[in-house]
Amino acid sequence: MPPSSRVPRESPARRERRRKTHQRVDSNGDLNQQTDDQYSESPSPSKSRPKPTKHRERRDPRAPESAYSKTTATTSAALSAGQLAQLDQLNRKLGWDEQDVEPKPRQRDLRDAPRTRRDVALDRESEEREAERERRRREHRERKRRRREDERAAALETEAEDTDHRTYAHNKHRRRERDRVVSGQRLERGSEGYYSEKEEIRDDVRLRGGGGSSDLDYDKDQRRRKRRKRIFIGVGILILFLAIVIPVGVVLSQRKAAGSQDGGAASTNATQPANSNLNGLSESSIPSSYQGTNLDPFTWYDTTDYNVTFTPELVGGLSVMGLNSTWDDSKRANDKVPALQDSWQYGTMPVRGINLGGWLSIEPVITPSLFQSYTTHDNVIDEYTLTQKLGATNAKTTLEKHYSSFVSEQTFADIQAAGFDHVRIPFSYWAVITYDGDPYVGNVSWRYLLRGIEWARKYGLRVNLDLHGAPGSQNGWNHSGRQGAIGWLNGTDGALNGDRTIAIHQQLSTFFTQPRYKNIIAMYGLVNEPRMVELTTATVLNWTQTAITTVRSNNYTGLIVFGDGFMGLDKWQGQLQNDKSLLLDVHQYVIFNVQQIVLNHHDKIKFACEGWTQQATRSMNTATGFGPTLCGEWSQADTDCAQYLNNVGVGSRWEGTLNMINTPGGSSDGSQLSPTCPTANSPQCSCSNANADPSTYSAEYKQWLLMFAEAQMHSFEQGWGWFYWTWQTETAAQWSYKAGLAAGTMPNTTWTRAFDCSQSIPDFGGLGLPENY
Repeated sequence: MPPSSRVPRESPARRERRRKTHQRVDSNGDLNQQTDDQYSESPSPSKSRPKPTKHRERRDPRAPESAYSKTTATTSAALSAGQLAQLDQLNRKLGWDEQDVEPKPRQRDLRDAPRTRRDVALDRESEEREAERERRRREHRERKRRRREDERAAALETEAEDTDHRTYAHNKHRRRERDRVVSGQRLERGSEGYYSEKEEIRDDVRLRGGGGSSDLDYDKDQRRRKRRKRIFIGVGILILFLAIVIPVGVVLSQRKAAGSQDGGAASTNATQPANSNLNGLSESSIPSSYQGTNLDPFTWYDTTDYNVTFTPELVGGLSVMGLNSTWDDSKRANDKVPALQDSWQYGTMPVRGINLGGWLSIEPVITPSLFQSYTTHDNVIDEYTLTQKLGATNAKTTLEKHYSSFVSEQTFADIQAAGFDHVRIPFSYWAVITYDGDPYVGNVSWRYLLRGIEWARKYGLRVNLDLHGAPGSQNGWNHSGRQGAIGWLNGTDGALNGDRTIAIHQQLSTFFTQPRYKNIIAMYGLVNEPRMVELTTATVLNWTQTAITTVRSNNYTGLIVFGDGFMGLDKWQGQLQNDKSLLLDVHQYVIFNVQQIVLNHHDKIKFACEGWTQQATRSMNTATGFGPTLCGEWSQADTDCAQYLNNVGVGSRWEGTLNMINTPGGSSDGSQLSPTCPTANSPQCSCSNANADPSTYSAEYKQWLLMFAEAQMHSFEQGWGWFYWTWQTETAAQWSYKAGLAAGTMPNTTWTRAFDCSQSIPDFGGLGLPENY
């Protein structure tokens, strides 16, 4: 071969550089225009040279998809040293240098030639490409750093999200594997570009200004959206949770206090009874004219222990619906008293009874939960305004739930176990009838009264019927139904309301003289606490005589009870003494007047033993009093601190916050704006400990409460006996016999007592019992 055609030998280093240069061109397609044109048409270096194109002609950013470009990827890595030498020889014949990208004459030494503007432009373009690569590398490092941070954050995501993410990444990887080009570079489907085998450079890094979101950004956005969604959902759930839990927590805390102080008074939110006795009974068995009325048991909230067989029968205009046709009077309350069917020797055998206050006649102090949700602006202060505020439908629902849950059969079982033999059941006139303009729930409490009487019968307990609220209100106090002016035997409609009350007694006495009630309705009350100090005495006495005559005319043979009217027992001497089987009812408390509430602990017990004993003894003597006398209400409370005791929204005498001026029926005469505890506010009078949970009482205070209760029992048994006020409350522990039993401040049974008034009274102040609480 001639020397001119001999291929010169080259060093291995130059050959390696040329191989890398060729492979880089083959892999990345980063050739200059003329080089692309040179090899785009032929896969072989022996192909003839095509016509060169002008330098400024716009070139396609991608290599033309020629036969060469399709085959080079499979052959570039396999070029032999001989093939490379032939390629170099061809380049030299064409005037190309291995370091240049533009064609030039072979004989020209470019290193010695002056640089043209084109050379400068090429150098600038090369520098710009290198700067662009460096920018991409920096952006890629930043993206990689952020990806690592996101991956660390993603590690804290939930297991479900991690699983979803791994599944997504796995599927994405499989798609990439499917779309991999044999050169070793990956090409994602869609608009994504080339990715290095060593590093995953994302499109939004390679393209200025974004150019679309990458998989990583999509994942990051998805995770951010999910995190934000979880945060929003979490905050929403938290708000909803607090909106539910806070009010419920308040109610439950009140119920908890009630349960701890009262052994668990029934809640008006109790679950509705099963009413299984309606099973097998068709609503069509109720005549259509009675469906939806109070005689339709399918409208009753609670049918437990009722006879749900329909009957339209009325006695005295009052329904017998719910009663069984048979009864049993053979039970007795305990072994110290006779059975119901046997005679009770009143005046010889003491009555030991309990009130079921706050059940069928609502009292705020007993069930404050019915009133606590209202503001002063609502002016909900008694049963009248409560039912008015609730409206007919809601009032019926609310109060029937209360009637059903507040007293149950277990209540009567517990009363019997505590040693009681009588139960006084307060109810109001709207159990029988309502009048135009009345918001009260009419007639519903009637059937609960009848069921309560039957439960009392089951446990051998005799019943004292107590008409607690008369039309117009006989005293203007909240427990009469309507706080404010006295409209009974007083005012414009006073006489009308008196006549209405007589008509109610006509119905009641007719109903309760049925044979089934002869043995159990031992006492029949005319009206609770008529406020005779605010009424005309003669008018009240005349009304009382008319009521007695009405009841007797219907053949009621039991005891008829009338109240002392707060006139004082001595003033009843010579009044109504010609009527047989009458019983004078007096209510004794030491907390509703300043003269008694200021007594210290020692003196309160002394007053019970001496003052009330003397009153009972004088009243029992017809020469100095009326004759048969019974204490129908009393409690062991030594303060007036209980919530709502003095009316809703007013304070106490004890702390000097009793402001009655702006209350319905109130005036400055009933207010007490200076503290009246035994210490005269030095140290300060406080209701905190008096209203505390009984479990926190000191041993000395518990001893005093028990002794005070037993002293009153002893005193009132100097008359015909007593009824404690009341069996249970929601929060007022010192007004709840049930709570007293649980706390150890009441005797286990009514007759097992450690103290009577013949014993000396300890100095409780000396024992360390505070007088101001």
